[in-house]
Amino acid sequence: MRPYIPVILLISFFSLTSCEDVLDCIINVRPELSDKVLEVGFVDEYYFDNITAQINNEPRDNDYDYYFNVTGRLPEGLEVYYDKYREVIFEGVPKESGRFRITVSLEVVALNGGYYYDDFGNERFNDPLCSDYTSKTYVLAIK
Repeated sequence: MRPYIPVILLISFFSLTSCEDVLDCIINVRPELSDKVLEVGFVDEYYFDNITAQINNEPRDNDYDYYFNVTGRLPEGLEVYYDKYREVIFEGVPKESGRFRITVSLEVVALNGGYYYDDFGNERFNDPLCSDYTSKTYVLAIK
């Protein structure tokens, strides 16, 4: 009887929780910002760089809305643009030098709100994400 206890506990766990949600978290389905170093810019020269986002381990990551927020001070002359195709764009002609610490936050929401109809026509809710939020801090250097 003793060797069956872990199996019984595992079956009970999956019976009481949504198996799909647990598997999604094991697979690590969550939003992710690119792991990159921003390009070094120069005062009075055109600057362009971007940070992209995706949903890790989700082949349908275009089926989500991406909401970005950038906090921190940018050098005068640089602007932030949010592209609906999953990127934050830094563009402009910086007027001051320095190292600028910028935090990019991202929240994703399923386009259909996570609702779908099962085979019997019943409306169901499915959110396959372990988390719908992430953030990352970047350093922008202007010389």
